[in-house]
Amino acid sequence: VRLVESGGGLVQPGGSLNLSCDTSALGSSNGYYMNWVRQAPGKGLEWLCGLSSLNSDPRYADSVKGRFTISRGNGKNDVNLQMNSLKADDTAMYYCVAGNIGSTPTRRRGFWGQGTQVTVSS
Repeated sequence: VRLVESGGGLVQPGGSLNLSCDTSALGSSNGYYMNWVRQAPGKGLEWLCGLSSLNSDPRYADSVKGRFTISRGNGKNDVNLQMNSLKADDTAMYYCVAGNIGSTPTRRRGFWGQGTQVTVSS
């Protein structure tokens, strides 16, 4: 089972991007806790945010709180990450992950996508 992320790219500091995750491979994302995780060059996995199957109680890491928003799309099979006020430190590969992976993610837990690259640079 593999999820499919899209929407990454090159953006200037202060800009915005919206990432999308196609969860069709799961049948439906509605029964899963959905997360976004990133990995910057030379660094470990960083959990960013998560949203329950009931679309309630979104949670965010301090590093992105107030700037990033996780949401489910109008369809059954997409989860989005709206990223605003981007900084150079946000440069990373971004992954969509389904499942209860906690705030210290590992590849051994959950269903992962292949990732989409976000580069914040002027």
